[in-house]
Amino acid sequence: MDGSSFTEGEVYQEFFNSRVYLETYYSSAVGCSEEGNHLCFELTNLFNIFSSGSVKGQKLIDIGTGPCLHQLLVACEWFEEIIVTDYTDSNRLEIEKWIRNDPDCFDWSAIGKFICEIEGNRVSWTEKKEKLRQRVKRVLKCDVTSSNPLHPVCVEPVDCLMTSLCLEAACKDQETYRNAVKNITTLLKPGGSLIMTAVLNETFYMVDSRKFSCLYFDKEFLTKVLNENNYIIQKVDIMPGPDRATNTHSDFESLLILVAQKQF
Repeated sequence: MDGSSFTEGEVYQEFFNSRVYLETYYSSAVGCSEEGNHLCFELTNLFNIFSSGSVKGQKLIDIGTGPCLHQLLVACEWFEEIIVTDYTDSNRLEIEKWIRNDPDCFDWSAIGKFICEIEGNRVSWTEKKEKLRQRVKRVLKCDVTSSNPLHPVCVEPVDCLMTSLCLEAACKDQETYRNAVKNITTLLKPGGSLIMTAVLNETFYMVDSRKFSCLYFDKEFLTKVLNENNYIIQKVDIMPGPDRATNTHSDFESLLILVAQKQF
């Protein structure tokens, strides 16, 4: 990606329409139809990861949550304390509206009920959404390019870091990405787990008529970066993306989800 085409944080603050983003990509359990079945792929894999018992603990930080709750609607069944983070003010506002159950908050019921089905309907949608509201303890500003991504807040390292489609949007080049992984890793305990969802070989995604940049990289680059930061990758699943010729919303080649353990 040419650095001149990178979408800076200030552009997100001014032009990123959080509600349109949600309506485009998260209005139904199938997500955006042009982008294939990637949402089902991510949610099913998250459930399998957590239910396997390989990721354990009490505290979880979600890095670059955006205005999204789908990943946390899965995680809340296994982690009692969740910290939500994002750079963009409007994204954090969407999350806060939902936690307060404001009348104009985004409706997550379609995806929430689908998650309940994946989990075998062990809890109802009503029970799940109340559990998540109780378990989100803080909603914080986050800048992954900072050595303390949550500055000026300092938190003790947690048991699990989760991040979905964040770093590739926040980083203008591969060196910035390497540093971002190093920065967020400081928030994770030794022995803790990183759960990452990433798009491979993507250069952009659309929100309404505005194009936002994405850092182009492949699985080999991501593996190398995680190894450099003292992670052992335990599980990787990849789903091919849709036909780029017919997908007007983005140009990702494939979607990856992985679990890695930070070494002691």
